[in-house]
Amino acid sequence: MFITRFAPSPTGYLHRGHAFSALTAHEAARAAGGRFVLRIEDIDATRSRPEFETAIYEDLGWLGLAWDVPVRRQSEHLDDYHASLAALATSGLIYRCFRTRKDIAEDIGRAPHGAMDAWRGAALPAEEEAQRLAAGEPYAWRLSLDAAETALGGRPLTFREEGHGPNGEHGLITADPALGGDVVLARKDVGVAYHLAVVVDDALQGVTHVIRGQDLFEATHVQRLLQALLDLPTPIYRHHRLLTGADGKRFAKRDKAQTLRDLRAHGVTPEALRREMGFD
Repeated sequence: MFITRFAPSPTGYLHRGHAFSALTAHEAARAAGGRFVLRIEDIDATRSRPEFETAIYEDLGWLGLAWDVPVRRQSEHLDDYHASLAALATSGLIYRCFRTRKDIAEDIGRAPHGAMDAWRGAALPAEEEAQRLAAGEPYAWRLSLDAAETALGGRPLTFREEGHGPNGEHGLITADPALGGDVVLARKDVGVAYHLAVVVDDALQGVTHVIRGQDLFEATHVQRLLQALLDLPTPIYRHHRLLTGADGKRFAKRDKAQTLRDLRAHGVTPEALRREMGFD
């Protein structure tokens, strides 16, 4: 069974770029006689808003899309992510990092040229960590690439790309998780970070094909690593081109004039938008 998904975050209104991605996934599922899953990625409680989630359903319905119900909302499944995080901790694959983004940027700036393309850290000595925890210092859980590489024992990880990466990548790709360094998997203000939540969700929802924009191609490398460490299945990936405006920049949520709500208010029909994007 072919199962793909569209997984927006309710942190703003959907725009043309979202429409293109949703339509690409929806039409692929329909062509394969499969299922189209909608997922609301609302783990960032500081930015997610109910009105944006409501607008997602309205906009996708206006486009003529249909999706499986019930819709999975990440905020309702935090136990799933915490269980995976606990499994990684038990295996010694993550560590508490008390360094800020500024601290890490300074580390990278002090490193010899080319010596620190992706930052790696390490757990603090137990006594110092206990003192910082007792003092209430904030921290993030980071994936330890060093520990992950040891756990893999040199085994290469691959994923299949049926679309194209930003540099034309296609076919069987060897993952390079080191590109992202020791990525954050959870932090106090968010609870769980994108990379961990998305691989857990895709596995639990039985997603067989991940269809998304080329801006997320690089994220596939670390997500493939997490799939291996958590013994989760690896979907087939299809990364598609990004829509850009007249200025050559890709659409973003700050481009309010390009939101689907605004287009609809100015009389654009879903049929016209679909034709413009190549979906007749």
